[in-house]
Amino acid sequence: MRTYVILLCACFIISLSSCATHVSTRPANVTIIKSAPKHHKIVRVKGKSYYFWNGKHYKKTRRGFVVVRV
Repeated sequence: MRTYVILLCACFIISLSSCATHVSTRPANVTIIKSAPKHHKIVRVKGKSYYFWNGKHYKKTRRGFVVVRV
């Protein structure tokens, strides 16, 4: 009986751990631009600030600027 309880507890503890350590939600084809050009414009769309240049809207992130659809 004691062996059964220990085996059951061990299975329960092992089932609590997850195999996934890091899940990335960033798509693989994202281009990050490190700095904005001199002639960029800051625009507000629905209360959020975006940077506009070269006909595209960019959002500032910790790593740089990322193209977004507005």
